[in-house]
Amino acid sequence: MKMFNIIACWTVLLGLLGVACSKDETKLVAVPGDGASLQASASSVVLAKENADEEALVLTWEAADFGFNAAISNTLQIGVKGSNFENAKEIAFSAGDANYHFTTLELNAILLAMELPVEEVTDLELRVKSSISTNFTQLFSNVLPLAVTPYAAISYLYVPGAYQKAIPPGADWAVETAESLVSPTSNGIYTGIIYFPEADSEFKVTPERSWDASYGDDGGGKISLSASGNIKAPRAGNLELTVNTNENTISFKDHSWGIVGDAAVSWDEDTDMRYENSTELWKATIDLSVGHIKFRKNNDWGTNYGGVNGNLTGDDIAITDAGTYEVVLDLINEKYSLTKK
Repeated sequence: MKMFNIIACWTVLLGLLGVACSKDETKLVAVPGDGASLQASASSVVLAKENADEEALVLTWEAADFGFNAAISNTLQIGVKGSNFENAKEIAFSAGDANYHFTTLELNAILLAMELPVEEVTDLELRVKSSISTNFTQLFSNVLPLAVTPYAAISYLYVPGAYQKAIPPGADWAVETAESLVSPTSNGIYTGIIYFPEADSEFKVTPERSWDASYGDDGGGKISLSASGNIKAPRAGNLELTVNTNENTISFKDHSWGIVGDAAVSWDEDTDMRYENSTELWKATIDLSVGHIKFRKNNDWGTNYGGVNGNLTGDDIAITDAGTYEVVLDLINEKYSLTKK
């Protein structure tokens, strides 16, 4: 009886709907057809920042043929040439769309999110993936070559919140003076260090220095432009924030620098420095006695610096004159300064 069912299934249904049968299950498979027919307005694109708002590329396609009428979902896949679309960037199109117009800014952001080199030509391949259900085999369009040259683009997000009340007092929630997060290549990943004076300090993230749009807490480490709740710092202190606008996520990790040594409190206890977001400098005002100090990260000896004559080295920094000092640490240029007040 089981063999009869298999034969009957293949004979009767395969010609109608493409039904494939196994011994114990039935699964629908689309009748073999053609994938979408994809065309592009250009085979080579050189992007420039001054043309950010201009049209850079137009894709058009004819719907895939599944053998019968159905609602088709189309997804553009962008892969590096020769990668066989492994780890391809995917962009879902709205149902019923038959074309898409990319602006220079939009296409450049996609390419930077793929971590492609800037100011260099990279050969890509494009295709459209079409599907009607998880129960049916997907169909793929023809593959189009596309040579692209993206440009470097720095972009920012802004973080207005309650923490601002300390710098200066009364300036909390001022988006005009809020600290910023930076994406050096505009690839959708932004980072920055912000000092939070207390745990659960509330804030939001804005794409511009205005309240026209803002990211709120969407739960579980997710953020959203439609979420109304404030985001909260998980703990007090200097925290490195990472916002990924490609996946709408936010994460936090400790990122602090302190002064340690017998000229400060001790070799076991740090005096925390304050990060200045606008200058990317670490600063502290501290009473120092005659002795030695070093700088160390996250209260741990895994990463530490000494110095001599304002240059960061591995040696302890000698303090020969006791007093109150303004201490500045410039990690970007590997410099420090001690100014007696």
